[in-house]
Amino acid sequence: MIEEIKRLKAEKDVVIMAHYYVDGEVQKIADYVGDSYFLAKKATEVEQQTILFCGVSFMGESAKILNPGKRVVMADAFADCPMAHMAAIDKIREVRAAHPDVAVVCYVNSTAEIKAESDVCVTSSNAVRVVEKLPNKEIFFIPDENLARYVAKKLPEKAFIFNDGFCHVHTSIEKDNLVKAKELHPEALVLTHPECKEEIIALSDFVGSTSEIIDFAKKSTAKTFIICTEIGVFYELELENPDKKFFAVGHRQFCPNMKRITLEKVKLALEDMEPEMNLEEELRVKANKPLVRMLELAK
Repeated sequence: MIEEIKRLKAEKDVVIMAHYYVDGEVQKIADYVGDSYFLAKKATEVEQQTILFCGVSFMGESAKILNPGKRVVMADAFADCPMAHMAAIDKIREVRAAHPDVAVVCYVNSTAEIKAESDVCVTSSNAVRVVEKLPNKEIFFIPDENLARYVAKKLPEKAFIFNDGFCHVHTSIEKDNLVKAKELHPEALVLTHPECKEEIIALSDFVGSTSEIIDFAKKSTAKTFIICTEIGVFYELELENPDKKFFAVGHRQFCPNMKRITLEKVKLALEDMEPEMNLEEELRVKANKPLVRMLELAK
């Protein structure tokens, strides 16, 4: 199957992009593996005119928004991110009416419709940097409340309005389980994604995006780590650090949507060049503005 995927990819001149949270066997056959920010940026740089995206729908939307002339094919039509839908357009407009100078900051983990209502997008790796550069003092951060509170603590000079949204994987990581993991592995450093709750962040040695967690583990002299993010990242962590040990906190560090993507589905997508990601041009243009602004401010 892997040989067939390679043959089809070369024959049709397709670039395969995969998120760190998909299964390791899918990451292994991808041309580029990364977090949301890396993949969004890389999509604008590749020469190929067809991108096969191994990730959830908002990632494919972002690739299409930034590359209207390219064909974006999803490995699975139904791989979606529940958090991407946890912001309401009516609420955004309500906040804007009550706070005329507010900046609506939209986590890239959101639908194109939500992006289109926003001033700028951010990822977990650039959120602090981007929000800090905004002239606005008031920030409505959507959709993830945990990431918003993490950024707010870093930027006390800004006034944040929080939204009731969350990642079910990161929110499922409980303090009691982390304490038990630390007792089992007292020598381990705790590496945490900022989508986790504040009580988890408070017990962590390092907080960063998926790619920053990987980079930290690689550079660290420590040999044992407790990882507070989706378990798909273990593939890259173990690949890059064969002499180090990595432990999860609990059995729910698992995104069923990301795990929908399999080698079989990658092969089928390459054969049929479906399902294709398409957006109405008016929506694409509106959603493009906050993404382009993110890429500029995050430099």
